[in-house]
Amino acid sequence: MAFTFFFRDQHTLDLIEEHVLPQLRTRRYLDIWDAGCATGEEPFTLAILLRENMGQFQFRNVRICATDLNGSFGDLINKASYSDEQVKRIPEEVLKKYFIPAGDSGRYTLDESIKQSVSFKEHDLTTLQTVKKDFGLIVCKNVLLHLSLQQRVDVLRMFHDSLVEGGFLATESTQKMPVEAQKWFRPVASDGPVFQRIN
Repeated sequence: MAFTFFFRDQHTLDLIEEHVLPQLRTRRYLDIWDAGCATGEEPFTLAILLRENMGQFQFRNVRICATDLNGSFGDLINKASYSDEQVKRIPEEVLKKYFIPAGDSGRYTLDESIKQSVSFKEHDLTTLQTVKKDFGLIVCKNVLLHLSLQQRVDVLRMFHDSLVEGGFLATESTQKMPVEAQKWFRPVASDGPVFQRIN
């Protein structure tokens, strides 16, 4: 099972909040693709980040498509029930606001409004078939490093074609943008893996 947790890679989240959300929240509908979502902590973190930066009415138009090669993760995402260990890195004020303790079981269930913003779909990136078009933001972490250079370039081209004009891409901080793909994306900051589509 993939290793992940809530609010992982805080620096990338900060870059998304600073550089991406001010542009994306002007859109009537905001579609986001989290490619390689594992057990749901990452797309739900994105949903919480968006909810904290948007009004309730605007957030209702947020649609996060979470995909993974492992279809069994879909059941975990739909339940959105997490153990003490899985939520321990969440800031206390966020935990109290968006998670409901499940009695004395030591588990927490995510608030329904956050759950409803995320849908799951089984998907293999190496097919180079997008799940849809016109995403404002695509997040793909800890997946590209498992691919060959040519596969990474091909997937990045597919991401480029799946984004709206001026849309954004966030990748893992340990991977540099391949030279072959730099004609499609420009970094939004010098110190992080968040990029804007070059049209």
